[in-house]
Amino acid sequence: MNRRTAVLSALLVLLAGTAFGCAEQTVAAPSATTCGPVTATVGQSDVTPLTPTPVPALPVTITSADGVRTTVTNADRILPVNLYGSIAEIVFSLGLGGNVIGRDTATTFPAAAHLPVVTPAGHDLSAEAVLDLNPSVIIADDSIGPPEALKQFRASGIPVVLVDAEQTLAGVGAHVRAVAAALGVVEAGDQLVSRVEGEIAEAKRGVPRNTAPRVAFLYLRGTAGVYLIGGEGAGSDAMIEAAGGEDAGSAIGLSKFRPLTSEGLINAAPDVILVMSGGLASVGGVDGLLKLPGVAQTPAGAARRIVDMDDGVLLTFGTRSGQAVQALARAVHACGAAS
Repeated sequence: MNRRTAVLSALLVLLAGTAFGCAEQTVAAPSATTCGPVTATVGQSDVTPLTPTPVPALPVTITSADGVRTTVTNADRILPVNLYGSIAEIVFSLGLGGNVIGRDTATTFPAAAHLPVVTPAGHDLSAEAVLDLNPSVIIADDSIGPPEALKQFRASGIPVVLVDAEQTLAGVGAHVRAVAAALGVVEAGDQLVSRVEGEIAEAKRGVPRNTAPRVAFLYLRGTAGVYLIGGEGAGSDAMIEAAGGEDAGSAIGLSKFRPLTSEGLINAAPDVILVMSGGLASVGGVDGLLKLPGVAQTPAGAARRIVDMDDGVLLTFGTRSGQAVQALARAVHACGAAS
């Protein structure tokens, strides 16, 4: 698996529950008590920007994550792009969404939905589409490319700032600060970090700890024949644990993402299977998922305990991470309230 595939795979995150199931539901409050397939949803679908809107103090010169010293002189036309949508989420949450001119395919929240997509193939930037937008600054990470396109943008005089690509709960604060520094709004970045880390901590405090259902995260792209299971260090493991579950892949010694096999999944014996909503749709929903080798033979498959969450929230590790943990925990432990 090359780095690009590994990063693409690292699009994932989490959760779980137990018991035998009933009707499908959407969990949006802790009062949910029925079992079966669950769609976990955050309290609101959009980001919440800081107010008042910060005024960028520019120019700033910073060292990009690839070691290139970069000077940003103008933040009027910002292009924030990566594989996860987290950079755009941070820019909008900082209050600078009105300056954003384009988006990646992972940026799906309503405030950005009207913007043109510059990653028509999903993972690679269209140099023509980017240059047509005439950005004053591009903020990205090495999850997106190709590298030749980023070099082309720099050669044309566009400041390109690369931030660290780590997508973890622990890394959210540093990610926010890096983006804020590149845009000359350091104080706003500190304010946003305080808010986001407070929400994550509050969400973790509210997670039930009396049980820890075993959860397997599956990355599914049925149209492309891609079926992976997450393990230790995949990112999905951290989300599962934050939501009060045990990562099934880690429990059987898997690391990062590995091809899904019936033997491996049966051996992992998950109580809950966690997927992204788009991935679940790509295999034909819950019924289609149960037809994949080994799924129906797990406790989760027998109980139809499938938790799905929107692709633009589950794996983002952005400013709505606290809300994501809270929603996933509700979905994971819903059956516990009923059993």
